[in-house]
Amino acid sequence: MISAIELSSDIGLVAVGLLTTNILLGLLVSIGYNPTRRWPRRRFKLFTFHNWTGYIALATATLHPVVLLFSAAAGFRIVDVLAPITSPSQPLVNTLGAGGFYLVAFVVLTSYFRHAFGFHRWKQLHYTTYAAASAFFIHGLLTDPELKNRPVNWIDAEKVFVEVCMLLVASGTIWRVIHGRRRRHAP
Repeated sequence: MISAIELSSDIGLVAVGLLTTNILLGLLVSIGYNPTRRWPRRRFKLFTFHNWTGYIALATATLHPVVLLFSAAAGFRIVDVLAPITSPSQPLVNTLGAGGFYLVAFVVLTSYFRHAFGFHRWKQLHYTTYAAASAFFIHGLLTDPELKNRPVNWIDAEKVFVEVCMLLVASGTIWRVIHGRRRRHAP
């Protein structure tokens, strides 16, 4: 039977995958990518898909630490989930993960009210996503999945998954910046 600690770790990996997917979809939305005219040549609303992956990612990121409350071995309390600076294991790294969660919640909330902010202000607030991604990636890389404070094994499959997600977001962001410059300087 899978332990709550293992389940939390697995849920955290799913959250990282969903957040990565969401950022990559957001980058496509930002350039006006049209899936009807280009791959996959299907009619669907990319913006709606981007929004829903954000909601699901936030729900998954919420579930990730909550599962630890059901583990006696982890020793987490509600206060340790909300403000993990006093958590029984890896408090600094867990606080970074909580910070990433709060940033994602901020991005989702401000996106819900984007019309009230106006496009330009909302877009500035939406860049918080990159800080959230950085926090999640660092949290995912430095956390011991068994909460035993072991040194990081950089070639462990879970760490490699987070590293690949981080590389995809970095590559996609660089591509988007270059694409944006080309569009601005096009005749």
